[in-house]
Amino acid sequence: MITNLIAKNGVAVASLLFLFSFGHAAKKNGEWIQLFNGKDLSDWTIKIRGHEAGINHNDTFSVKDGVVRVSYDKYEKFDETFGHIFYKTPFSHYVIRVEYRFLGDQVAGGPGWAFRNSGVMIHGQTPESMAKGQDFPNSIEVQLLGGKGEGKRTTANLCTPGTDVVMNKKLLKRHCLSSKSKTYHGDQWVTVVIEVRGSKSIKHIVDGETVLEYTKPQLDDGTLLEGGTISLQSESHPVEFRKVELKKLPTGKPR
Repeated sequence: MITNLIAKNGVAVASLLFLFSFGHAAKKNGEWIQLFNGKDLSDWTIKIRGHEAGINHNDTFSVKDGVVRVSYDKYEKFDETFGHIFYKTPFSHYVIRVEYRFLGDQVAGGPGWAFRNSGVMIHGQTPESMAKGQDFPNSIEVQLLGGKGEGKRTTANLCTPGTDVVMNKKLLKRHCLSSKSKTYHGDQWVTVVIEVRGSKSIKHIVDGETVLEYTKPQLDDGTLLEGGTISLQSESHPVEFRKVELKKLPTGKPR
């Protein structure tokens, strides 16, 4: 039955699957689940472009001093090796809170747009279903950006690899859309909260303010996404995550 509920690209599209799949692993509604245990990456699967799932090319992802580190110390050149690290359990209705910061210099060969750029991917496909040469999982990306020292550069933006969303009752086909957040320059820690209610609504929240909101996340073929994997990105600039925690929400109507 579960097989019949999975789209051809590996993205789960039915609420029932998620009720079954995360019910055994998560706590009750209203309790925070620490997706990152502060010690290791035992609950996560790495997928880096050009490599099979499970291969941590050049030790891109590691844990040091209680944080998840995305680093490029062993790279000579980036060569479009975009990567993601996936939590073991898919989710559908939840709030996720992520604390991150950019630091250091971008690795040689990283694209200009990837300067101080990472993301939290939600409603995603599984790492095992990704093609070996695939850049990004089909998913909804909550794009995390750091400032360049001057000028405006918002965070908690929206990008849509292999997907679309509805905003203001219109199907949004553009790939990325900026939020209304402020800009965070330097190496400061930033907290982003994402409220996800299946296909009904998704909100990006920074400093307690909703900076972006949309509905009906869907694959490019129009298949609604009720849930999916959660992953963190490696896009050529060093970044750290010290908190990745999630709280289940009831599956009723949005507040």
